[in-house]
Amino acid sequence: MAVIGLGAAVFDLDGTLIDTEPRNRVMWSRLFDAHGVSHDEALIASFAGRRGVEVLADLAHLFPGRAVEDLFAQAISYESMPGMPAVAPVPGAVELVRSLADAGVPLAVVTSGQRPYAEGLLAELGIRGLLDIVVTAGDVVTGKPHPEGYLAAARDLDVPPEEAVGFEDAPAGVSAVKAAGMTCVGVITTQPAGALAEADHVVADFKEVDVVPGPALRVRRPVTEL
Repeated sequence: MAVIGLGAAVFDLDGTLIDTEPRNRVMWSRLFDAHGVSHDEALIASFAGRRGVEVLADLAHLFPGRAVEDLFAQAISYESMPGMPAVAPVPGAVELVRSLADAGVPLAVVTSGQRPYAEGLLAELGIRGLLDIVVTAGDVVTGKPHPEGYLAAARDLDVPPEEAVGFEDAPAGVSAVKAAGMTCVGVITTQPAGALAEADHVVADFKEVDVVPGPALRVRRPVTEL
């Protein structure tokens, strides 16, 4: 068990607050299938935590003659198709955000998603009004694993990065939090604990994190026990 002091809490969105990963995997798989591009689990997993356009730019050689922006728009179009996997809050996520807000902790989300997408999910979770700052893909020059988004959140919250705690579910996000100088709590909703080894603490979900007087966070299960 560990107790972490905090001046602010900053959350990733996809896979951290809400489990969209099954749907996202289907979206990217359908994109590859539509263009006859072979893929495996590792390739699909490479999208986790990163801006889709940046991953597609890295993979542009697989889609000769196709614009990255058009590929991204095509993938996003699959989101509302019938039969897509449902999304649900990560256990304990909404309750933790509400507890932090009640304790007066400044709150932000830093996501690789576009703003309309992010705002829609946050409204679905019912926590948008509790957040001071939402940093989306369009608000930064460079996405995760670069720390720009997390540094922007700390700046706009007027909290030194070293006093903030960042929550992430993907290796790229964990790297971004650590590069920003924040304490990182990894959540193994989409990745095994070993993939988040760079995080300071790793939990199965937010039921293992409590807000205690300080305010501070109590992490009930350190990484070595997972």
